[in-house]
Amino acid sequence: MTEDLIKISQLNDFIFCPASIYFHNLYGNQGKYLYQTTSQVNGLDAHKTIDESSYSTKASVITSLDVYCEEYGITGKIDILDTEKRQLTERKKHIKVVYDGYVFQLYGQYYALKEMGYSVDHLRLYSMDDNKVYRIPLPEEDEEMKRKFIDLIEEMHSFDIDSFVQTNELKCDNCIYEPACDRGLI
Repeated sequence: MTEDLIKISQLNDFIFCPASIYFHNLYGNQGKYLYQTTSQVNGLDAHKTIDESSYSTKASVITSLDVYCEEYGITGKIDILDTEKRQLTERKKHIKVVYDGYVFQLYGQYYALKEMGYSVDHLRLYSMDDNKVYRIPLPEEDEEMKRKFIDLIEEMHSFDIDSFVQTNELKCDNCIYEPACDRGLI
């Protein structure tokens, strides 16, 4: 399944709009200030301590670990795993709503860590701007969300961009790639 690996960060992107993944890959790392919004740049800046592994010097705190889950064909990085607390944290700059995509990113990291032999008993989202923590049930504790996660992974693995039609104008309104997109509704 390695030929069709899904990046964990793309789980949330796919829910927003599958075409956004195409444009994100097209633009790559070039000139982010040309197409990213201020809030996206702030979000990247908020992850600097994680990405540079300067968040904590405590041996039980693992940050920015590359993870891979063969069962679901997903790969990515975790934000923070506290091995003493067995707690996995996904940090966001500001959480207004706990979107399914945020939860699915945690699930992807969780399953990868479990396959890699780590113990994880607690999942949480952390909103940096307002210092709020959102506890997320493990997939085994929320069968509906677990099913939605599995369905999303299956949909992503079988997705065909040629047959995609956007139907939500609000998503186009909030998309940084809308001016370049041939599927936009604006």
